[in-house]
Amino acid sequence: MDYMMLKEASEKWKVSVRQVNYYCTAGRIPGAVKMGTVWLIPKDAKKPVDGRTKQGKELKNAKDTLC
Repeated sequence: MDYMMLKEASEKWKVSVRQVNYYCTAGRIPGAVKMGTVWLIPKDAKKPVDGRTKQGKELKNAKDTLC
């Protein structure tokens, strides 16, 4: 499997490196693994929905009502 690092993911998804690190730490990127101090993210991983946006809040609320 091919991996990318935080900087590559941040450029691909147009978010900060810190935000990608948060996604990894929170377990929001399936397949992301930490090797020492470096996060490795699968190249085919999709950007998680940002819960701070209107779209993200709507998706979160829709998931909560389904459960």
